[in-house]
Amino acid sequence: MSYPLQIINLGKTYKNLKAVKDISFTLNKDEILGILGPNGCGKTTTIGMILGLLKPTNGKILIFGEEIEKKRVKILNKLNFISPYVELPKKLTVKQNLKVYGKLYGVKELNLKIEYLSEKLRLGEILDKITGELSSGQKNRVSLAKSIINDPEILLLDEPTASLDPETGDYIRSFLEEYQKEMKASIILASHNMSEVERLCSSVLMMNKGKIIDNGPPKELVNKHGRKNMEEVFLKLNRENNEY
Repeated sequence: MSYPLQIINLGKTYKNLKAVKDISFTLNKDEILGILGPNGCGKTTTIGMILGLLKPTNGKILIFGEEIEKKRVKILNKLNFISPYVELPKKLTVKQNLKVYGKLYGVKELNLKIEYLSEKLRLGEILDKITGELSSGQKNRVSLAKSIINDPEILLLDEPTASLDPETGDYIRSFLEEYQKEMKASIILASHNMSEVERLCSSVLMMNKGKIIDNGPPKELVNKHGRKNMEEVFLKLNRENNEY
């Protein structure tokens, strides 16, 4: 069986700091997998390596059975991402940004695709605005539109509802649920919003200090650790691992 994503003994070292310590996991087809942990635990570094933005120190990344280092161009067309640490070109309008990224991915009927995303993600009133002048919440929605413009088979979401008000955040979570079911996408979600994780994820990895310290479906982890919800599990595990 060829999984959408396999991580095998993956590690990343910066000088004397080992940011990711030989982790292994798989992302199944049609699955939303959560990666949880405190700031600095290795979540974003792991996502960066999967996207080919960072070169691993050791280990393998297999996407549909192929190593990203050997088939980068072919493989990256199947991926996309959103991250609060990566901004879109600030001097372009929202529509111009979406057109640029759509052309980079070779999206057919691009104008229709932008109309669809504009309606679904409430971008109509800001399409002609300069991206750098948008609020953080508006930029977040534009970045999400960019992340799905090529209908990726694997979608990596780093804090996708950060900076959104509660109503818009709920709308985006509902959109992601519908999108995943419709497109059969395999999704990795890194988030600090534990209610979001419980709602969207079928399984989660708990990370601390570059290691996976526990994993499983949210409900099973709650029961295993004798807690009421994932927020309490998160606090328990990270306190036990001397993060606080």
